[in-house]
Amino acid sequence: MKGAILSINPSAQIIDITHDIPPQDIHAGAFNLLASYAAFPPGTIHVAVVDPGVGSQRKPLLIECAGQLFVGPDNGIFSWICEREGKIRAILLKNEKFFRHPVSATFHGRDIFAPVAAALSNGVPLEEFGDSVSDHVRLESLAVKARGDGQAEARIIHIDRFGNCVTNLTRDHLSEEWFTTGAKLFVDGREISAFRRFFAEPVEGQDDLFCIFGSAGFLEIAAQDSSAAAILDARRGQPVLLALDRGN
Repeated sequence: MKGAILSINPSAQIIDITHDIPPQDIHAGAFNLLASYAAFPPGTIHVAVVDPGVGSQRKPLLIECAGQLFVGPDNGIFSWICEREGKIRAILLKNEKFFRHPVSATFHGRDIFAPVAAALSNGVPLEEFGDSVSDHVRLESLAVKARGDGQAEARIIHIDRFGNCVTNLTRDHLSEEWFTTGAKLFVDGREISAFRRFFAEPVEGQDDLFCIFGSAGFLEIAAQDSSAAAILDARRGQPVLLALDRGN
């Protein structure tokens, strides 16, 4: 893919975000993009290839969003960024003159997405790549479900390699001070009520679970020097119940 880009634009600056996405794991790809895109300057072109549907009827997509461009398969990998930003423009990649030929049925990253990204970096207008679309694939929403009884239903959206369980809760839903007035999380009946500002802040016991706001802005369930996911036998998509008690 880098060779395909540099063959079209030898002066392109290529930065690797990660090569550690588990195979076929679209949700992990979507989370890592969501956690990193805002750190890049306007005009950045992101190429994301977590593509279990390569060679099938899934569509190749270009999205303009948040002053940046995103190129990859239409399988939901960009949908959490689109949900957060709201205002987007999506284009179905149809103009094959920007593809590398012959196009392999198993490596669209090299033959479609990388060449399109390189053409974009050379200043080709978005309109030349295809037509605007509005029916692109979306993953399940990151919205938290309010229950109306002082509780809200969240879920684990990502588990990192340290075993930290990232939820879809943010500071829009609660603040760290609320834990001092009785806020609790429940995962499969297990209560987590401690909050830490950083991972090495002292806790009582190695396996004690606590909450922490991670660098991506989401509330995480963690365990000092241990895996919260292993302690909880947690999985992505698992419900997380937030119970609030702010002294009302």
